[in-house]
Amino acid sequence: MRKVRLRDAVWLPWLVTPCLLAAGLLAWHGFVTAWNISPFILPAPRPVLEEWAALLSSRRAWSHTAMTFAGAVAGFLLAAVLGVATGILLSLSPTLERLSRPFIVAFQVLPKVALIPLFVVWMGFGLGPKILTSAILPFYPIMMNTLLGIRSVPEGLRDLMVSFDAGRFQLLRRLEFPHALPYIVTGLEVGIVLALVGTVVAEFVSGSSGLGYLLVSRINSYETAQMFAIVLQLCLLGLVLYAGVAGLRRLLVPRFTPPRSD
Repeated sequence: MRKVRLRDAVWLPWLVTPCLLAAGLLAWHGFVTAWNISPFILPAPRPVLEEWAALLSSRRAWSHTAMTFAGAVAGFLLAAVLGVATGILLSLSPTLERLSRPFIVAFQVLPKVALIPLFVVWMGFGLGPKILTSAILPFYPIMMNTLLGIRSVPEGLRDLMVSFDAGRFQLLRRLEFPHALPYIVTGLEVGIVLALVGTVVAEFVSGSSGLGYLLVSRINSYETAQMFAIVLQLCLLGLVLYAGVAGLRRLLVPRFTPPRSD
């Protein structure tokens, strides 16, 4: 009978995570109580959780959550399509990659917040600036992971398929793209987080709805407990978005189980 190692136990995260969360809340409460921290600076966990419960029961708050969700998902899908397509296109032509890399890197290092006022001038206040901002942040990691995945295909496999008269499209469809899928999914996992960040930043600057707009309105009124509650709501939304994209890995990428050495 094979022994089950503790690190392989499926139930372990379900036990450890709530314990760490409870320990963090106790440490938070103890720090606020011991040092007599003002609630305007750092409220105790209880009022924050109460505000979050009120937020979860508010239809208006869920309307703002839906707007942030819509902006993040729309921008992420746009970045995914453009990023994967650009990565594939650059993989087909090393010359094109060398010529375009300086422009891509320059666009990546450009502070994206500086573009939001331009997006507002071009598209007005609404969902448009949020979608564009949430798309330009994840574009680069998705594109680079796609390019890296295709370029990492062993040359021996390419030579083998060419020896069977495989054309360029067949190489891409049957070898390069399937081999690059783990890299692409990794880029998507990073991208969905950046898409949410871009949406919230756009709501800070130009939004009239969404959790970012709601957070700014609470900052102006110094409602610190509600600010923490909105941050918790953003954390919950981010976890949902990340879990949805991470599910693609189980669906698209065959699971590999390394051999055990007992």
